[in-house]
Amino acid sequence: MESVLTTQHAAARWPRGLRTEAGNAPARVGFARTTELRGGGRRDLSAAGLGRFLGYATGDHKNNNLEVDDVGPVRLFVGLPSDTVMDGSTVNSARGVAAGLKAVKLLGADGVELPVFWSVAQPESPDRFCWDGYKAVADMARAEGLSLRVTLHFHGSPGGNVPLLPVWVTTAAADDPDILFTDRSGGRHEDCLSFAVDELPVLHGKSPLQCYEAFFRSFADAFQDFFDSTITDVTVGLGPNGELRYPSYPPGSDARGFTGVGEFQCYDKYMLAQLRKHAEESGNALWGLSGPHDTPRYHESPDSGNFFKDNGGSWQSPYGDFFQSWYAGQLVGHGDRVLVVANGVFGDKPAELSAKVPFMHWWHGARSRPAEAAAGFYKSNQKNGYSPVAKMFARHGCTMIVPGMDVCMNKQHRITGSSPDQLLVQIKNACRRHGARIAGENASLVLTHTSSFSRIRSNLLTAERTRPSHFTYQRMGADFFSPEHWPPFMEFVRSVVCGEWDEDELADEEHDMASTSANANAREAQAV
Repeated sequence: MESVLTTQHAAARWPRGLRTEAGNAPARVGFARTTELRGGGRRDLSAAGLGRFLGYATGDHKNNNLEVDDVGPVRLFVGLPSDTVMDGSTVNSARGVAAGLKAVKLLGADGVELPVFWSVAQPESPDRFCWDGYKAVADMARAEGLSLRVTLHFHGSPGGNVPLLPVWVTTAAADDPDILFTDRSGGRHEDCLSFAVDELPVLHGKSPLQCYEAFFRSFADAFQDFFDSTITDVTVGLGPNGELRYPSYPPGSDARGFTGVGEFQCYDKYMLAQLRKHAEESGNALWGLSGPHDTPRYHESPDSGNFFKDNGGSWQSPYGDFFQSWYAGQLVGHGDRVLVVANGVFGDKPAELSAKVPFMHWWHGARSRPAEAAAGFYKSNQKNGYSPVAKMFARHGCTMIVPGMDVCMNKQHRITGSSPDQLLVQIKNACRRHGARIAGENASLVLTHTSSFSRIRSNLLTAERTRPSHFTYQRMGADFFSPEHWPPFMEFVRSVVCGEWDEDELADEEHDMASTSANANAREAQAV
């Protein structure tokens, strides 16, 4: 396989060590496939200091794992605010969004990520869509020469500014609450639909899969002109918080900041019917009457109940393996069904298809890996629970987005048996084995621990074959452009963009990464 060096414009003032012979600031250097994935020219360059990347994507390394056929550049995106578009037709704080786009462009970012919500684009009816506000943002990104990664969300955000689900979906849920995920106490998650109803006509005579497909097709038609110039990536939401997972956190909250074991979400009548059917087919009908009775509550430790105890826990019993395998299989089946539909719509578009998985690093040190199991990640005999998901992603050519590349060990992590490093290795191994491409996100803004920026940088500039294809830093807002965050973020971008040059050459002009214009736009964008 042949790799070529590509250049991408970065209109910021660059350190002396990066000047070209003509004295101009060079464009950003990265690797891309020789085939055109999206609009824009390609021109060959040679540059000292990039040798360790050149051998990375040659494909001549022999091992027992499947290899991704080629490797693109580590493209850098910045997420736009979740409430960038609130009513479908207008851009919220349009002036601030425009200033934010200019600021990240001046830093050298490749593009921005635009969250698109089902409840915003299709609020009142399964037959009417409103894309005007989102198209206005796409126009703004195109005018700045930025790529656009769009994330299509079919979930809400409890406690956030975005409505949970479209009105016509919540009406259906009011008539039949069992279309929502339900815990063993009867608590309902009102931000996403149960995987068990994917193919059932529970939404005014239509199935959720039919509604998802209509949403995809309407988006693809409305944004057709942008696929040839601006939209380079389409991320499909597969569950709560946009991740392929069960909502194993307490109803009415979200996964951010939750570090409990969690609870199984299999108690709506449709999930229980599928469990009962599977148990009968397995010859153990009694196993299908309910979920496990001896699991901890949401915030409890693994040893608060018998199920997840390291030694002698019922997770190790034939019943425990039966239930967890079925539960994980339902998750993989849902992801498979949605990605089949997504590929049918976006498969011929010049854009990379991706989806996100959760980074369930807490309690990873426990043998039962309870947080992963409650979220739906499990494989028999204590094997890699992310492996079945990676295999399914690879089958659809879908990039796996891992949202925890900034997570470092701290005191709280030790208390909860967390192991972010080991989990990231586990996910990479699963993707390497099955040939799935990886991308990354941060779990939260880096406001206090700048070591998190170092962690991200090391994951992006690694010489491993599992180097991410792109990374999205989440997310713009007042804190993003604050004096506490913006300067270290500029240094982070500089270190990623300029990571191949001698740091001594950069030291003299360390603070010249962003121009006065970039900082001015950042100050204006604090209103976003």
